[in-house]
Amino acid sequence: MIFDVISSGSKGNATLVIFHDTVILIDFGISKKRIVNALAEYGLGFSDIDAFLITHNHSDHASDAFNAPVDKLFSSNENLPKNVMVLKDHLLKPYQTLQIKNMEICTIPLSHDAKNTLGFVIKGGDEKLVYITDTGFIPEKAFPYLIGATYYILESNHDPKMLYESSRPDYLVKRIVSDYGHLSNIDCAYYLSTFITSDTKEVVLAHLSEECNTPEIALSTYEKVMMEQLAYLPDVEVKVASAHDSTKGGQR
Repeated sequence: MIFDVISSGSKGNATLVIFHDTVILIDFGISKKRIVNALAEYGLGFSDIDAFLITHNHSDHASDAFNAPVDKLFSSNENLPKNVMVLKDHLLKPYQTLQIKNMEICTIPLSHDAKNTLGFVIKGGDEKLVYITDTGFIPEKAFPYLIGATYYILESNHDPKMLYESSRPDYLVKRIVSDYGHLSNIDCAYYLSTFITSDTKEVVLAHLSEECNTPEIALSTYEKVMMEQLAYLPDVEVKVASAHDSTKGGQR
């Protein structure tokens, strides 16, 4: 399995996951051209995408979903931006298993200020990828699905100190830190300290705020929490995704 976080953040989100001849796109919040350019690096075209999975209907995750063929589009929301309608039998529910060719996808319910936001656990062969962004917390019921993944793409949105000292209005700060907002660096690291096992190979810290976070702070917080919780740093490659450059991982 290989993955390519083409863009991650409030300016747009899209991630490719490829397993043999199966190709899925998680979120479509950037231009079709950027998706096509990313696919070309793997010798693939837009028509090779087998399924488009939309986590929720905020524009930075679904603004360009109108480009997806309706018979390949899946979402928990019936209505997406620009009046895109999702077929009734393609509406996703929590803890549902979806089979896309040789890839198995389980939906994980998240807590965000968008109706029915989802994360995904994607299995291909003996590898498992967890994709979770845009949530105020991760429900404990989901933990058994999330422990011991090969790869994690997990939200590490903000540094609390930077957020509180930012110029953002109070209502926005309260939204971000609420149970319907976003995971902080500390939240992300604590969850990872619970989920990571010896089977884990790579972690991508995703959906970083450009105003209230930095890659350096996210990485140092991850390391600090791991030492506090585990007393060692797991033998895992840790990367930081951005909205401007793709972050690749996995293995063929």
